[in-house]
Amino acid sequence: MTKAYTPDDVWRLLGELLEAQKETERRFQETDRRFQETDRRFQETERRFQETDRRFQETERLLREEARQLNQQLGKLGNRLGEFVEWQVRPAVLRLFQSRGIAVSQLYSDVILQDGNESLEIDLLVVNTNEAVLVEVKTKLSQGDVDEHLERIAKFRRLAHQYRDTQLLGAVAGMIVPPEVARYAYRQGLFVLAQSGDGVAILNDAQFQPQRW
Repeated sequence: MTKAYTPDDVWRLLGELLEAQKETERRFQETDRRFQETDRRFQETERRFQETDRRFQETERLLREEARQLNQQLGKLGNRLGEFVEWQVRPAVLRLFQSRGIAVSQLYSDVILQDGNESLEIDLLVVNTNEAVLVEVKTKLSQGDVDEHLERIAKFRRLAHQYRDTQLLGAVAGMIVPPEVARYAYRQGLFVLAQSGDGVAILNDAQFQPQRW
């Protein structure tokens, strides 16, 4: 049997529906407010992320610039150290080789040879009428430097036509010469010059026989 609604029941139900509608609308507005707040926070987070990324990129740019400047300064310092070592070695080489029975009497520095497409630079060249000693000067000598100098001597033989009948000898010099590198150069038949006190000395012992090219 269907329940009969009185006018009061209808008004009461209408009132409940209105209240429910208001509550639903209130909740919708609250949800929308929270969504907008979340969106605002997201936009703020994105803005901060972009700002952080911009700062990171700026920091990276500054670091790259500092690294570039540091490399330039180190390169200039390395060149100055190389020049300093060469200036230490230069006054001593004639005397040092003369003390080993090699009667050199002339010294040339920064010798450049050019023949066609081939070129070559020698830090120090000490000569007499029959012999020439090619000296490579480094701040810190490495095995690679020794190998390169051996190639340099062979190339000098090809390019230096005026020394075609001259016996060539080789020497390497450094402010820092690790013992293993000194032994390696010794075995290759090269003189090894290194800092000793306030001067420069030949490290090779009296039994050393230099390679002649």
